[in-house]
Amino acid sequence: MENSVHKFKIDLDWKLIGQISQIDRFDASWSSIEKKEGQSLKQLKSIATVKSVGASTRIEGSNMSDEEVEVLLKEIDITKLSDRDSQEVVGYFETLDIITESFKDIEIKENSIKNLHNILMKHSNKDEWHKGDYKQHTNAVEARYPDGKKQIIFQTTEAGFPTQDAMRALIDWYSKDNVTHPLVKSALFTYEFVSIHPFQDGNGRLSRLLSTFLLLKNGYTWIQYMSFEHEIENRKSEYYRVLRSCQAHRPNENVNEWVNFYFDALKNIQDQLTKKLEQSGIETQLSPREKSIILFIGNNPGSKSGDIAKKLGIPSPTVKRILPELINKNLIEKHGTGPGTNYSIK
Repeated sequence: MENSVHKFKIDLDWKLIGQISQIDRFDASWSSIEKKEGQSLKQLKSIATVKSVGASTRIEGSNMSDEEVEVLLKEIDITKLSDRDSQEVVGYFETLDIITESFKDIEIKENSIKNLHNILMKHSNKDEWHKGDYKQHTNAVEARYPDGKKQIIFQTTEAGFPTQDAMRALIDWYSKDNVTHPLVKSALFTYEFVSIHPFQDGNGRLSRLLSTFLLLKNGYTWIQYMSFEHEIENRKSEYYRVLRSCQAHRPNENVNEWVNFYFDALKNIQDQLTKKLEQSGIETQLSPREKSIILFIGNNPGSKSGDIAKKLGIPSPTVKRILPELINKNLIEKHGTGPGTNYSIK
């Protein structure tokens, strides 16, 4: 059955209802999981943060790997952020940090969104003229590919009054609609924000940050422990294809394809988080150091003992003693010999 929500058409069919039910069933059990898995979740959040920052900036053309992002974020020196990739990474990290720590206090208003954009762009001198303000020139959504080619995905709302009116209408709808399910509202808000493209630059990055913000705001706090951005990066071609498919029918387009994609991404994230936590459950009899080593290897397959010791701050002799014990417990696998020896999850 086709329904109208804000400016869109959406089919409230059994598939959509089923997806919402699956996501909400997981959410219903999250409070008890969160209390039980405190230490594991702390490390998962740290890993997810690095992946989110790296993935979202790479989608927009950055060349920094997760490893390079992690090194940069460990010792941020704003006086040395001379290249655009580093500026974008630190800006994204600081915005994500504010969202995850203060989402309860941030209101869903134009000024809040402008302030988040200002933080996102604050380290780039090139963006000084437009950060925190709506665009002055019409822009278009472009896909950037590894070979340097660009492709226009869709045209966006015109600068000036059309953008201002569209953003006010979006926020007004979101604030007043108490009927539509919050997951559907989050998906539609993100889609319309990208479609408007209200800022001169940084819209893609901010749209993904707003997705996390709206999910947290609606109580889906598990989102901070796995990377939404990493999921999108892995499905980048599909992400752009779905946006282009829906955008082709503006205005009053049917956005079912986008909502289904958005929910499928969330379901994949939940599945990944469940697997991580199941692994943690198997390890309930392990020591905290053993657990942290297992979790690290799971997120960094091919790790060497020296890398594990350095990244986790565990003495190297202790790591070398624990690794054979974990192999004997059938939790990890050893590959290679000598200096090339590395480990992965069984």
